[in-house]
Amino acid sequence: MKKDEIKNTIIQGDCGQVLKNFDNNIFDLIVTSPPYADSRKKIYGGPHPDEYVDWFLPKSKEFFRVLNPKGTFILNIKERVINGERHTYVLDLIKEMKEQGWLWTEEYIWYKKNSYPGKWRNRFRDSWERCLQFNKRKDFKMYQDAVKIPIGDWSKKRFKEIKDYDKIRKESSVGSGFGRKVDNWANKRKVYPNNVLQLSTECSNRNHAATFPVILPEWFIKLFTLPKNLVLDPFAGSGTTGLAASNLNRRFVLIELKNEYVNLARERISLH
Repeated sequence: MKKDEIKNTIIQGDCGQVLKNFDNNIFDLIVTSPPYADSRKKIYGGPHPDEYVDWFLPKSKEFFRVLNPKGTFILNIKERVINGERHTYVLDLIKEMKEQGWLWTEEYIWYKKNSYPGKWRNRFRDSWERCLQFNKRKDFKMYQDAVKIPIGDWSKKRFKEIKDYDKIRKESSVGSGFGRKVDNWANKRKVYPNNVLQLSTECSNRNHAATFPVILPEWFIKLFTLPKNLVLDPFAGSGTTGLAASNLNRRFVLIELKNEYVNLARERISLH
């Protein structure tokens, strides 16, 4: 399937097989949250942690083929605790994907700011997940201005009176090579965010056990694509990425294995 022929599409099937019908280098962004290892197994059959890498690599090979050379792949994933310790399948997957040719260019942390408290015998509740960024080349497309945030009220007091030392670059006192020039921020109303995304989880019932909030894929879609660009979610679930792409005037292809979730995604997006 050629890029110009693709309209908003939801396909049932295994993404590794479905993508074989698509041309090379056509998607501008892939953003997805696959089944986590051995998690909610009765619902969508996540593979065992020891088998996860072998299960994922044939799919990521197809992702690499269909991604635009200047495109980005965002993988939302999290380690499991197995027999009292963190399993290394996420770290193992990163290393194997690098062997496939992927560049592991960045890691974002999704901090779930409305996470319920909790305690286990030897740990506390997880309140964050990884959003790993992979690219095919170092010169990928990125639109940082699209995700700027308000600088905050602190700036009114701090910049009320600019001192002479605010106008020169101050190098780090510990010799790290980092520095800052405060005067650079004085007239700015918006600044770039950091790589910790403080977003609430999806609290409403979507008839799916692992729905991420629409604002999560929206953030990455704004950062890495332009209107009319093509977005892929190969583990589409209830269609959240498609909904986010539609909100932002991007085209999308969703692939989902389970028929009930395909129907849910179609209904959810058509009602929007």
